[in-house]
Amino acid sequence: MVIRPRKKVVQSDWNAYLTQRGQQVRDPAMQRFFQTPMPGGDTPIAQVPMVALDMETTGLDERRHAIVSIGIVPFDMNRILLAERRYWVVKPPRPLAEESIAFHHITHSEIAHAPDLNDVLNELLDTVAGRLVVVHFRHIERPFLDAAVKSRRGESVIFPMIDTMSLEARLHRQSLWARFRRWLGRPPVSIRLNASRQRYGLPAYQGHHALLDALATAELLQAQIAHHYQPETPLRDLWT
Repeated sequence: MVIRPRKKVVQSDWNAYLTQRGQQVRDPAMQRFFQTPMPGGDTPIAQVPMVALDMETTGLDERRHAIVSIGIVPFDMNRILLAERRYWVVKPPRPLAEESIAFHHITHSEIAHAPDLNDVLNELLDTVAGRLVVVHFRHIERPFLDAAVKSRRGESVIFPMIDTMSLEARLHRQSLWARFRRWLGRPPVSIRLNASRQRYGLPAYQGHHALLDALATAELLQAQIAHHYQPETPLRDLWT
């Protein structure tokens, strides 16, 4: 099955937005990030440098919870650059709750001497600059990172992403087959990370580890493009 290009509403023009932000921000690291050229919307996906990003958090509400780990894996459609991977455990501003530890397995002793996110933010932004960020469920990574940066640098850091969960939703929750399943009263197809990977024959990894989930997301996007899109698919059909 090949997904045909469709008209899509994006945040005005991402490249114009990034250029404008580069002129507005005052923080040097954020200036470097926004002023580093990013591929335009017409760039074929096969030519786009990317970085998969995943974060573990203490909960699901960026107003009350915090980031505890970040994993990033640079890649493109042909290879995954594991030698350039990065992983940080960072100290949240509030003590860890037991239910949070049970979820991501990051303990009090691991964060006791961990840096604040502000101490690794420059390296994070420099590594991501010029690459298209890929996540699985942008409604965690985007608001949590933005809230964390605002609280430390006083400025917003919103940027375009490819969301592999959204791509999977197009296939399995908006199709004729998905509507038929609902008509039959069957549950929707899962678009969680591991369930999505299984459909492409990708191996199962330990979940809820930021670096492994970033790697899993990079592999998933490669599989999605190979099965459902074309190498020349323009970036604007995929980012959000």
